[in-house]
Amino acid sequence: MMSEANLGHPIPDSNLNKTVKVPVETQTTVLDKRPQGPWKTAWKKFVHNPFAITGLVVLLFFITLAILAKWIVPYDPTRIDMMFPNLPAGTDNHLLGTDELGRDIFSRLVYSSRISLTVGFAVAFVSVMIGTLIGAVAGYFGGWVDTIAMRFVDVMNSIPSLFLNILILAIFGSKMSYMILVLALTSWMGVARLVRGNYLQLREMQYVEAAKATGVSSWGIIFGHLLRNASAPIVVTATLMVGGAILSESALSYLGLGVKTPDTSWGLMLSNAQEFMLIDPIQALYPGLCILIVVLAVNFIGDGIRDGLDPRKTTIPRRRLDQWRKKFSKSEI
Repeated sequence: MMSEANLGHPIPDSNLNKTVKVPVETQTTVLDKRPQGPWKTAWKKFVHNPFAITGLVVLLFFITLAILAKWIVPYDPTRIDMMFPNLPAGTDNHLLGTDELGRDIFSRLVYSSRISLTVGFAVAFVSVMIGTLIGAVAGYFGGWVDTIAMRFVDVMNSIPSLFLNILILAIFGSKMSYMILVLALTSWMGVARLVRGNYLQLREMQYVEAAKATGVSSWGIIFGHLLRNASAPIVVTATLMVGGAILSESALSYLGLGVKTPDTSWGLMLSNAQEFMLIDPIQALYPGLCILIVVLAVNFIGDGIRDGLDPRKTTIPRRRLDQWRKKFSKSEI
């Protein structure tokens, strides 16, 4: 028989009309089983998504190549050797051959990943910062602030972003910092609309009224209380924007408005290879495949994060769910 020392607080039993004491060990076990947070649940769903995990591994592989490019590449990507132009793959220790100027294609691909990935992540970060700030202010304050902000978003959406990017880069130059700023200033509008819509709903919650009653400032509520609850769709949008930024950078570099020699990017390699499409089309295949693989991997990651944060998505097999429904629907509990 269990001693009185091991018994915890008494719990009334309505059926027996008496008090039943529950062991302390049982109470501790029940208290320890706390519900998982949304991010931990999202991570569990993410790791069970094969496409998302594959995309994450591929993206980490390219990031590792970009970081360790100095120690990985066998040749200087800017070294010109006119004695051996357009060598096929595997010739004279050139893994993927050489281009029209005798530069090692593999070395240029690895160093190009630095520019393309840096532009992609930087543009996504700056765009999310601008869009979140404008959307949060418009959604929380509403009224004339919301009207002005949304009309400004409509004006920006009505301007063809590609032509605006070409115009600005043609006037101010094609430095990488200019490209990041230009692409970010033409990509934040979708984030602003998304954040505004979330803030319009969240500002009506009771915890917002409680924060106001305790003297929390408007900016404290916007960034301290509401932002954390609106962070899930922002993270998904930011992830998907990386792929779009890489494609935009590649398009501008292909048109000759991106990075310039001696720097290199996948779009610039495509631009240089177009003159030799009939002679050596394989030169255009390598950078094109890199763009395709990285953008596809980023989109897989974004889809995995979105599914993980969606409470309607579940990793439990449907067959097991059906078994549970049949079992507990007949229970008398």
